[in-house]
Amino acid sequence: MADKVLMKGNEAIAEAAMRAGCKHFFGYPITPQTEISAYMSKKMPKIGGLFLQAESEVAAINMVYGAAGAGVRVMTSSSSPGISLKQEGISYIAGADLPCVIVNIMRAGPGLGGIQPSQGDYFQATKGGGHGDYRLIVLAPASIQEVVNHTGKAFDLADEYRMPVMILGDGTLGQMMEPVEFPEASEVTLNEKEWATTGTKMKRGRNVINSLDTNPDTLEVKNNERQKKYDLIEETLQQSEYDNVEDSDIVIAAYGTCARVAKAVQEMGKADGIKIGTFRPITLWPFPKKDTEYVASQTKAILSVEMSQAGQMIEDVKLNANGTPVYFYGRNGGFIPEPDEIYEAVKKIVKAVK
Repeated sequence: MADKVLMKGNEAIAEAAMRAGCKHFFGYPITPQTEISAYMSKKMPKIGGLFLQAESEVAAINMVYGAAGAGVRVMTSSSSPGISLKQEGISYIAGADLPCVIVNIMRAGPGLGGIQPSQGDYFQATKGGGHGDYRLIVLAPASIQEVVNHTGKAFDLADEYRMPVMILGDGTLGQMMEPVEFPEASEVTLNEKEWATTGTKMKRGRNVINSLDTNPDTLEVKNNERQKKYDLIEETLQQSEYDNVEDSDIVIAAYGTCARVAKAVQEMGKADGIKIGTFRPITLWPFPKKDTEYVASQTKAILSVEMSQAGQMIEDVKLNANGTPVYFYGRNGGFIPEPDEIYEAVKKIVKAVK
């Protein structure tokens, strides 16, 4: 690894993408992720890549569709309402079985909302925000180093499974700065994509990429094959981390920035003899069901802490908690829950379940 450098989260995503072999970026500016586009606009020409600010989010995602069909590594980024505008194109890309990386640095909503951080897009990301039966692999970093690591991983997963991968972070992760290490610079070797529309060169039949199939028999077959792929991903890609959960009084479940706050609350419990565990999903889809079941079996209660109004991830926690009581604490509008206020909620729950 190279020496550590101090970088803002958004810029670290852009740098990591280029080091992963991404030379095509299509986007449209929106706070709090605009630095990704700004960084790409400066750096892409220097590596022989293409940066293009499209006329809209809708145009950008359809440019991604075209570039992905040509077999190149391609990325777009936006923030909550911008991602909403991309949903039709994302569904087309999923329906055409094409790899790409989509970054969502979430802001408060609904509507235009505010530019402060939020986690209100969990449902949109993990349940398939566009039309039809499809999934995205969704990675949720909690540090700038993880932002770097997840970005490279996202491109690899997208190519391996021929599907879109989303990096889901909140505005805090996009704007904060931390020291990070990048892998040593090396030439990325990408396997040839035999399905890509790169011209036959008179050596093979032509490739056709399309998400349209008006024959219900063949469309059902394609969708069933795609579902088998999703089932395999659910079985093999679940990832999380947990700490101090065995025989705990309560476990705080959180992802992204909220997971960082949860670690501070964990330390606060030691002074009062309250054993607080932490559970952090890293893949939001596939959701780490197996680890959720284990964590739930080890504790008296789970508290889902989120930057959303009524809770979104809590639904997946409840589905896999096997009867262990699951509670919610959240802030919305752009507020990050403070350790003190979460700890007060923890003490009330611990008293209630004893």
